[in-house]
Amino acid sequence: MAASSSGTLIKIMNALLDPLLAAGAVAEKGPIKPLGHHELLLVLLELALLLLVARGLGELMRRIQLPPVVGELLAGVLLGPSLFGWILPNLQGHIFPHSQAQSDLLSVVSWLGVLFLLIVTGLETDLNLIVSKGKTALLISLGGIVIPFATGLGLGWFLPENFLVNPNQRLIFSLFIATAMSISAVPVIAKVLMDLKLIRRDIGQVTLAAGMTDDTIGWILLSVVSGLASSGKFDFQTIFRSVGGALVFLGFAFTLGRSLMAWAFRWVDNYIGGATASLSALLVLAFGAAALTHTLGIEAALGAFVTGILAGQSPRFSREAGLTLELITSGFLAPIFFATAGLKVDLLKMLAPQTLVIGLVVLAIACFGKFTGAYIGSRVGGLSHWEGIAMGSGMNARGAMEIIVATIGVSLGVLNPQMYSIIVMVAIVTSLMAPPLLRWALSKVSMSEEEVQRLEQEELANRSFIKRIRRVLMPSQGGPNITLAAQLVSHLAHQNSLEVTVLFAESDKKPRRKSVSTVATAVKETTAEAAVATVAEKIQLPTDAPVPVQTKIESGTNKAEVILKEACKGYDLIVLGATERQRSRGALFNLLVDRVVQEAPCATMVVKSNLSQTEEQNGTNNYHKIGHILVPTSGTEYSQHAVEVASTIAAETGAIVTLVNVVNRTQQEYILFEEQTLHSVTDIARQIVYQQAELAHGLGAEVKTAVLTGVPENEILKFARTSQVDLIVMGSSVRTISGRAFFGHRTDAILNKAPCPVAVITLSGNSSSC
Repeated sequence: MAASSSGTLIKIMNALLDPLLAAGAVAEKGPIKPLGHHELLLVLLELALLLLVARGLGELMRRIQLPPVVGELLAGVLLGPSLFGWILPNLQGHIFPHSQAQSDLLSVVSWLGVLFLLIVTGLETDLNLIVSKGKTALLISLGGIVIPFATGLGLGWFLPENFLVNPNQRLIFSLFIATAMSISAVPVIAKVLMDLKLIRRDIGQVTLAAGMTDDTIGWILLSVVSGLASSGKFDFQTIFRSVGGALVFLGFAFTLGRSLMAWAFRWVDNYIGGATASLSALLVLAFGAAALTHTLGIEAALGAFVTGILAGQSPRFSREAGLTLELITSGFLAPIFFATAGLKVDLLKMLAPQTLVIGLVVLAIACFGKFTGAYIGSRVGGLSHWEGIAMGSGMNARGAMEIIVATIGVSLGVLNPQMYSIIVMVAIVTSLMAPPLLRWALSKVSMSEEEVQRLEQEELANRSFIKRIRRVLMPSQGGPNITLAAQLVSHLAHQNSLEVTVLFAESDKKPRRKSVSTVATAVKETTAEAAVATVAEKIQLPTDAPVPVQTKIESGTNKAEVILKEACKGYDLIVLGATERQRSRGALFNLLVDRVVQEAPCATMVVKSNLSQTEEQNGTNNYHKIGHILVPTSGTEYSQHAVEVASTIAAETGAIVTLVNVVNRTQQEYILFEEQTLHSVTDIARQIVYQQAELAHGLGAEVKTAVLTGVPENEILKFARTSQVDLIVMGSSVRTISGRAFFGHRTDAILNKAPCPVAVITLSGNSSSC
């Protein structure tokens, strides 16, 4: 059995490596020469010039309310023979020589632009939304393939013979034209949607899904037609390989591949950490997947796009890495890709009367076929009239993908220079048409209430503190405070997907006598295991949690350093028990907790039980029932974080959240003398709690508001006693006073005198500590 499996694996590896080995067999013998000085100089000049013109025209287009991709596409045309080569032919020929080797150098950078753009597009793709709209996307894709293919086939059959390389191969020529008419340019579509800020709209996601399906089918068709052009006959093995390869890859990617991707990012985060490592891991996986899909006979772009989708779903993928990748793509690689696409276009050849007429006919048929097919598919799929027009506008963009098809056609001897220029012209014109048509059509499309709510939730999640939390570290030495903290984390985990690690930190600075070391070590290990096990048992994660609760026992010079070192491994929140075993003199909590709060590289939540021993014993399995949560808020950033934490807990427990702002009467009497001023201060307080209440409602909490007057800490404590509050959640900034953590006199007073548990949320004390 093992031998059979091993033999199968070897066969698969050989099949994948055969193309590489075959290519290597024809390589020249002898040492490989480094890139020549002149070649390097030229590619640097080309990149500088392309980037300058592409970005410059892109910014110009932005200023006249057009997407920058329009200018980036025009840059290549202007720098090619159409303008630069017409005005200064010698200079243009020197910078952009007709050399295959030099062109290949630029093509590598251009292909990096394709892959990076599709990775970024995948990161922005909402797979759940696409699945929910899958039937519509498939119908649009089929319409966008079948009708353009049929019209393109008819067009190829009736074109004059002087546009064919070999009139005897009209069928192959017609099939190639049909394939070129069928394909869409997902990179162009994605860039247009990004520029117009439409990529998160329902119509944007459906367009991407339909475009990617369209492209996948189109590249399979291209591989079949290319095989036909090479051999002069249908190659069923090539057809089976392309179709089967696409189905196998997609099936694996969205089943086992999803788990493997999540595991890879988790491993990188645990053992390396940081946005740089996350970005490197993403690129390794994307290039590997692109190489695999290319080897399977389908387009490399599909592998990069799917990798981006899976990375975007991984909870441990660094969002900072995603933003960095987007900046590199939009600022460098994408403009180079779009500009390079137009370099080979010679619009001057289009001025010949017959070529111009045929070119306009091809353009009209290309637009008619794609618009009609996408529109019919949209309407059958349940979209409105204007949504169908918008879909046709987006899918009609051919871009560099069609230019690649045209290049392949020339290399196979299917297209002559006239037909190549016509197809490239169609690619550029349709890409230029897409942005204004999309903007016009979508101005007629009103968003549904469901879509408005989804976009509002996404906007809230992008700004939200609680929605950004993915990893939680819980240092524990045992005790009621950390037990209650475990309950609160459980509530948070049922509303947001969390990975929780319970850490027992040990100090090794005191050496033990050799005669008792074995016994002492055993007792120490038992204590540590019991502490983490007790807390881990209290954390009840949902059944679909990405990973179970992790436990760690680590040692170091002192406990605080152990905790802070672990916190630097990409955690978003540290949850601590307030005083645990004993409170140190002069410390707010104890020296350990005070130091962690001050030096933490991320936000912290310190929980103090304040429950009497009798109350703890009367609880069911130490479970503290939470029916009423009080959140004092002043409208600051850390107050908003407290509102988010309290609202998330309330959404899970069904508790009522009361937001309170206390107008300080003492300060008013000292500073503000006029009654009118008092009214304005009270109005501001009402506005603060109203705005915070909107945030709490958005997180699913039932909210009440109150504006109190008096000494803040006294009024908050009085309200907590009289209103039967079960939990107070506060936000605070941390300050260092004489080496101890200090939240301010009011927070300290509430922590020590509250009749119920208190949780204090703080921002990062020292973000540079790692």
